[in-house]
Amino acid sequence: MTDPHPGLAQEVADLHRAAFTGLVLAAVTRRGTPAAAELVFAIFRRQHHERFLPGLQKLGLAHLPHAVAAAQYHYLSNRIGGVAVDYARESDRKAWIRYTPPRWLWHGTALCGIPGEVSRAMLRGWHAQNGVSLGNPRLGFVCTGQAADGDPALEGYYLEHDRELAPEERLRFARAEASPDYDPAAMPWMEAAHWPAERLRKAHRSYAMAYLRTAIPCAIDLFGAAEAVALVGLALRQVGMQWHAPLAAAAGIAGRDPAEAAALLAAIALAQGERGVEHGADHVAQASWALMRGATELHPAAFACWNALWEGLVAAHDPRLALTVERRLDLGEGSFRWRIAPRPPIRPV
Repeated sequence: MTDPHPGLAQEVADLHRAAFTGLVLAAVTRRGTPAAAELVFAIFRRQHHERFLPGLQKLGLAHLPHAVAAAQYHYLSNRIGGVAVDYARESDRKAWIRYTPPRWLWHGTALCGIPGEVSRAMLRGWHAQNGVSLGNPRLGFVCTGQAADGDPALEGYYLEHDRELAPEERLRFARAEASPDYDPAAMPWMEAAHWPAERLRKAHRSYAMAYLRTAIPCAIDLFGAAEAVALVGLALRQVGMQWHAPLAAAAGIAGRDPAEAAALLAAIALAQGERGVEHGADHVAQASWALMRGATELHPAAFACWNALWEGLVAAHDPRLALTVERRLDLGEGSFRWRIAPRPPIRPV
């Protein structure tokens, strides 16, 4: 079954970006800034371990000086994902990276709700670890500004020092330092023939989905299954409700009955890259889980967190409808299958 709504891929990417941002904001408001920072640190450290060294090889950067390789990795991987980012090389031992407004991760007014401590946790989780993973204890990251603190951008540079750094020195702040001029012509990019528009659309989607893929298991590990389902489930349900209108418009869904809700969920599944998608008058099914493809040792609560996104979508489609899970692929039942039907009436006691 092919995707009849190719433009839906960008809406799906935006949905997953919003889901991640909403999850972090929920952690800030409901668990407090320290807990949210701990969660963000865990997410970015896990992503670093999974992606950094393989990414250097895939992008052809492993041969470069370490400061340059680290900065170019962040530039290319983020730009491929659709993030506004700049890069400048001062020398073999010093290279800058700047994430320009609007911040992709903290989209729109969400930036106003992100404490500086949470933004710093992202840098501690990933940027400060690059030297360790490269086997270079002299490489650190110097942050010269954070948009979360009101600075013009999240910006800084990788610097290979003349000595080995202590763990607490791998990330430091120097806000008085002036940034260089960023020359677009000097920034690296990939061959256009290797990255046609369709491949970039899929890359944007995969980039956004990767954040939620990492965040759900990290929240379960950090907070425990019950609290993670409560926190993440609420955030994702709210995001699903908020994103119903643009997703339905992109999928060409105008009605509000169960069949159209099923058609919307099926269209989203195809845009996510799911396999074995089918739907009918009151059900939808898929034979894969693109978000968690290849994930090992996944807690059963991960499904409950993720499923809340679709519960919210159906609630916004028609609050009189309920989304009921009939089969779970993650429990070895061959596929995911949901039924969409009117909620039973609430009867007075």
